[in-house]
Amino acid sequence: MDLEDIYQNVENKDIKDTTGARTQNHSQDEGKDGKCRGSRCLVLMTVCLGLMCVLLLVFITLYITITAERGLLKSYKNTVEEFNHTINSLQDNYTDLMTEKDQLKNNFSSLSQKKLELETRVTSLREELTREVSKRGFFFISSESMSWSESRQFCRDRGADLVIINTEEKQRHISSFVKESVWIGLSDIEIEGNMKWVDNSPLNQGFWSSGEPNSFHGTNEDCVELNPARDPLKNWNDLSCSDTKKWVCEI
Repeated sequence: MDLEDIYQNVENKDIKDTTGARTQNHSQDEGKDGKCRGSRCLVLMTVCLGLMCVLLLVFITLYITITAERGLLKSYKNTVEEFNHTINSLQDNYTDLMTEKDQLKNNFSSLSQKKLELETRVTSLREELTREVSKRGFFFISSESMSWSESRQFCRDRGADLVIINTEEKQRHISSFVKESVWIGLSDIEIEGNMKWVDNSPLNQGFWSSGEPNSFHGTNEDCVELNPARDPLKNWNDLSCSDTKKWVCEI
């Protein structure tokens, strides 16, 4: 073998060794680069997953917040509607009350007018009654029977006295409303045959029944009754003052 060939072989061997070493080193570098890329991808994936979790949490929070706000908004809307409904109802009630107030006011005015009319009518009736009482007197008919003296005392205890009949009109009037015999305020207790009224005025006109007064059977018939069953202008009769009769008081 020539030196040139030996040299060539050595040189080729060095080249192979160098190339092999380089190839091995390159392979090792590529393995290291692969490992680095894998670590980076894992970190990136972790970061992405973390970001996704954060975004998901933010989304859930926003969803819950929006849902709650929608609920509050709906509740507020319902509250506003109920409030408006209440306001409308109160306005209707107010309108009704004002209408009722106007009606009551009108009724009050009408009643006030009627009250004035009634007061005027009552005043007129009182005046008429006063005139009638002054003209005819005010009479009270008893519901029980007493002697003439007891009857008169009953009337006097009440500010009155037995009735005095001094006109034909009054005679007819008394005879029209009594239903049975009654004492009147006429007697001759003080002087026999001298008839006087309870106010001591003399008898000027009498409305005696036929044959009266007569002191029947000689008894002292000093007091006078009125018997409505007879002729209105002829119904007086003298009786014993101790007899019991109903009576008419005159105020």
